[in-house]
Amino acid sequence: MPEPLFWTSLKLSLVVAMAASLILLLLGVPLAWLLAFRRFPGKSILEAIFLLPLVLPPTVLGFYLLLFLGPEGLWRKLTGLSWAFRLEGLILASVLFSLPFALTAYREAFLALDRNLLEVARTLGVPPWKTWGRVVLPLVWPGLLSGTLLAFAHILGEFGVVLMVGGSIPGKTQMVSIYIYDLVQALRFEEASRAAAVLLFLSLAILVAARTLEAKGRAWKSTT
Repeated sequence: MPEPLFWTSLKLSLVVAMAASLILLLLGVPLAWLLAFRRFPGKSILEAIFLLPLVLPPTVLGFYLLLFLGPEGLWRKLTGLSWAFRLEGLILASVLFSLPFALTAYREAFLALDRNLLEVARTLGVPPWKTWGRVVLPLVWPGLLSGTLLAFAHILGEFGVVLMVGGSIPGKTQMVSIYIYDLVQALRFEEASRAAAVLLFLSLAILVAARTLEAKGRAWKSTT
């Protein structure tokens, strides 16, 4: 079995992943709806900014976040708080790094909607909040939940950006991916193998759950 420090690192990773996934769900869903169905000046530029972490090296994003969140950074000047090498910094870095993955999944779920249903609801005078509750959410919730699970799995395996922002402080900011890397650096391959196996199994289970939700969502839509 992995040593106690592994479980501490895994617990931290799960806390960060759950908090960041919830924030992504709350912020990403309305943003994905806006990008899917609204046209406005600068939309392509805004999309490019949100999708930038897909092509930007994680260490580059982590470096700029470290400058922003550090003791001399803009965040400290605005709020008086320094989030570098803290849980809050890990969560913020995870949200920004995984936003493109969640946003893409959410937007695809909305684009798969039958637009005629929305038009019918609008012409019948159904309030927007009722349309969301009775038409949109029942159809898209599998896609939204699947996208959230994929973002959760992505956050769980993060390395570069969280290493830059949080460092590798055991019991405080050492996430499980960094813990495994430190074991390999110390040539402790047997312990690294056990820890990696746990993470592999967990990530595989999350991916299977996400794909199962997607399949159920498609099957449900085909019968409605």
